[in-house]
Amino acid sequence: MSELIERLRAGLPSDAVVTDPDVLRSYSHDMASFCEAGTAAVLVLPRRTEEVQHVMRVCTELRTPVVPQGARTGLSGAANASDGCVLLSLVRMNRILEINPVDRYAVVEPGVVNATLSRAVNEHGLAYPPDPSSWEECTIGGNIGTASGGLCCVKYGVTAEYVLGLEVVLADGRLLTTGRRTAKGVAGYDLTRLFVGSEGSLGVVVSAVLALKPQPLGQLALAAEFPSATAASDAICRIMEQGHTPALLELMDRTTLRAVNAMTRMGLPETTEALLLAAFDTPRPADDLAAVGELCEAAGATEVVPASDAAESEMLLQARRSALVALEQVKGTTMIDDVCVPRSQLGAMLDGVAAIAERHELTIGVCAHAGDGNTHPTVCFDANDEEESKRARISFDEIMALGLELGGTITGEHGVGVLKKEWLARELGPENLELQRSIKKVFDPLNLLNPNKLF
Repeated sequence: MSELIERLRAGLPSDAVVTDPDVLRSYSHDMASFCEAGTAAVLVLPRRTEEVQHVMRVCTELRTPVVPQGARTGLSGAANASDGCVLLSLVRMNRILEINPVDRYAVVEPGVVNATLSRAVNEHGLAYPPDPSSWEECTIGGNIGTASGGLCCVKYGVTAEYVLGLEVVLADGRLLTTGRRTAKGVAGYDLTRLFVGSEGSLGVVVSAVLALKPQPLGQLALAAEFPSATAASDAICRIMEQGHTPALLELMDRTTLRAVNAMTRMGLPETTEALLLAAFDTPRPADDLAAVGELCEAAGATEVVPASDAAESEMLLQARRSALVALEQVKGTTMIDDVCVPRSQLGAMLDGVAAIAERHELTIGVCAHAGDGNTHPTVCFDANDEEESKRARISFDEIMALGLELGGTITGEHGVGVLKKEWLARELGPENLELQRSIKKVFDPLNLLNPNKLF
């Protein structure tokens, strides 16, 4: 251990190597429940690519595992420490290196916070669309590692669609450049996409070329109340079938609405079973909202309320962004699932989750990126109650099983990490899993990068 720390310090600034046990514990896990975390040997906080390369060379020579980390806002345990590992935090690599308005890309380091990048490119009349709910805290590196999504994915797509190129430090310290800065490019295998969603298991991203879009017009939103999840899901299907492309299409059930009201005092309707939020950033958003409102009423909405201005629209958006934090306050601890199903199966998914909650006598709130079928059933429980914690874990697994039965996937944007390793194997099957493990061995033959995650 002393040799590891001594050799790390030889190539890093004095404040970049941390061994304080309390600090190590605070960095040893992300925000996921029920995910084991080991005891790290040391925390390193590099500022330059050369320092990351030094860390990886030392760790390869000493056969020491490395766990890359961003802001640790993840919900799958992907950033959790392994015993004896080096925690490689990239939060100090936080520079925006370039914004190119002509070619519409930005070059950033992995520690840049999502919201910081968004505001910076807004000044050039551009936008970086992926916007996870934790956008004020989460980093671009973490977004790339988990292939994260966000509220506007239904129109603008997810992180993977915006990563044009990467610089990646490999396990042995070599620097790999992938991708391009051009609008098009199909030279060779798409290694860039391979790294997106790999959860730090193939290499350490040290810079990214990100595609930008023209900044959208301001959003105008509406809220529609429904007497059942089935009716709300019917409205979602009608909206998509008719060819509408909302900037966001989000769903919150009654449990979630009550939790948000308790935390924010927003006065959202608590008698409805499901609240659908739709927003448009088109030249004539009021016309689009009127058409969507009619579809909601045809599907059984009891109330459709368009926002009168941008401020009201932003309030509705903030209510949705607050959902997961609000649900955490119901019982003190949450397990946040991330099951994505075909849009046509949303009603069955929500009804199934409600049945699971009733069967296990638990509070489970559901919010969803309804436009792309990505649901976030959130199990609320008291972590100090051993019996309730056991029921929470069982219900979490049953929700994932339900998603697979409905033709979905165990994760739409949060990743696999520690939390869903067994379920990944079930979804992929043995042949697929074997090939993925083989790819891991090509990039990381010693299995030093984020070991025991994913597989």
